[in-house]
Amino acid sequence: MNRIGRWLAGSASVLVTAAGAPVVAAPAYAAPCPDVQVVFARGTFEPPGVGATGQAFVDAVRARAGGRSVDVYPVNYPASLDFATAAQGVIDAGNHVTTMAGTCPDTEIVLGGYSQGAAVAAYLTEDGIPEGYTPPPGLTGPMPPEVADHVAAVALFGKPSSGFLQMIYTGAPPITVGPRYAPKTVDLCVTEDPVCSPTGGDNAAHGAYLVNGMTDRAADYVVGRLPAPKPGAPVDLSAGTP
Repeated sequence: MNRIGRWLAGSASVLVTAAGAPVVAAPAYAAPCPDVQVVFARGTFEPPGVGATGQAFVDAVRARAGGRSVDVYPVNYPASLDFATAAQGVIDAGNHVTTMAGTCPDTEIVLGGYSQGAAVAAYLTEDGIPEGYTPPPGLTGPMPPEVADHVAAVALFGKPSSGFLQMIYTGAPPITVGPRYAPKTVDLCVTEDPVCSPTGGDNAAHGAYLVNGMTDRAADYVVGRLPAPKPGAPVDLSAGTP
C-alpha cells in the first residue's frame, strides 16, 4: 500500500506540474435549471472542485455548447488514498443527480470523472449492489431507473482497471457501467496509463488526459448526444471563444 501511495502521489505531482493548479469550476448560468449540468468527480489528491482534467472537459463542453447554458456540480468526496471513501462520492453524486432529475427535468445531465472519480461516476450508473459487497451507511442502492432518462452522456477518464483496483483496495466491487448508461458512455484510457490499462507502464500518462486531446474528444461525444438548442435560446457568454 505504501508503494501504491508513493506512486499515486507521484502521478498527482506530474498532473499538477503539467496543468498548473486545478481550478474549481463555477456555475456558468444563474437560473435554477440550466440546459446542461456536468456532474464531475475529481481524481485522487486533487483539491475540492472538478480537478484539472474535469476543468478541461467542462471548458471543452462549454466551447461546443452552441448557446446552451452549462452548469457544473463538483462531486463532494475525499478523493484520498482510502479508496473505500469513494462510496461517499457515489452517495453525494447519486443524491444530487436524483434531485436534479426531479427538480429540473429538462436539464441534460452529464456524468463524468477522472481516475478515482471515474470509478465514482461508473459506480453511480450500476443497476444493483454487487453480490457480496456490503454498502456503507447512506448507500442504499442504485439510482431509480427513470433517472437514466435525464442523463445525456457519461465521460470517464483513466478509470481504474480491475487489476489496479484490487491492488489498492482488496475486495472492492467491480467497476461496471450499468446497461442503461453503457450506450451513452465514452470510456477513455491512454494505452500507457497503468491505472486503466493492464499493459500500461508510464506513470506520467495518467496525467495526460487534459493535454492529449481526450477531453476535447469526450466533449465532442457529449455534445453530440445533446438535443438541439431551443430556438431563441440565450447565448451563454461565459463559454468564451472556442
